[in-house]
Amino acid sequence: MSLILRYMRLSDIPQVTAIDQLSFDPSWSARSYQFEIGESNYSYMVVLEQALRATGDDKARIGWRRLVPALNGAAERVHVIGGYGGLWNIMGEAHVSTIATHPDYRRRGWGEILLAGMIRRGIRLEADYVVLEVRVSNYPAQHLYEKYGFKIVATKPKYYHSNNEDAYEMRLNLENRYYRAHFEERYARLVAQHELIDQFTDSLPPRKRD
Repeated sequence: MSLILRYMRLSDIPQVTAIDQLSFDPSWSARSYQFEIGESNYSYMVVLEQALRATGDDKARIGWRRLVPALNGAAERVHVIGGYGGLWNIMGEAHVSTIATHPDYRRRGWGEILLAGMIRRGIRLEADYVVLEVRVSNYPAQHLYEKYGFKIVATKPKYYHSNNEDAYEMRLNLENRYYRAHFEERYARLVAQHELIDQFTDSLPPRKRD
């Protein structure tokens, strides 16, 4: 098994929207992802891909047939999206637009990989800070963000339209050189721990390459 952090492709959209629908209400549409991947000039969309060999029993157990419909019953190598994220880079602000992992892959540290990858991408883009919104009731996510230095700076009333729940706006200052140096050490440990192949943080999306 290997983990790959890479830019989201149009071919990933069926798997990404399946995870989105399991994670958020309302979820993003496939057309939204098409725009973010292929048309937006400020979006950096990322996925965490797991490559492994799976038998028919494995596929049934964790829903391969829903996520990868083309698979048959034989043991074969599959590439499954375990999580995804989105980063907008606008005028010095790196904004985490979305982040989620598939329910079958939670509590493995994969959400941390996605978050850390987007922070590092923000540093490479020379952003001054990273900002995100989180439900006031989502304590596990808040704990992860605080672990990486995010601070609550505001409350946005009724931010989530599905149930009118408030959101915290959390912000991470990237201008501190000590933080950047410390973060690089932490990121290197994270990559080593998960044997991660990072194809995201040091490269531009395909549409932005010369």
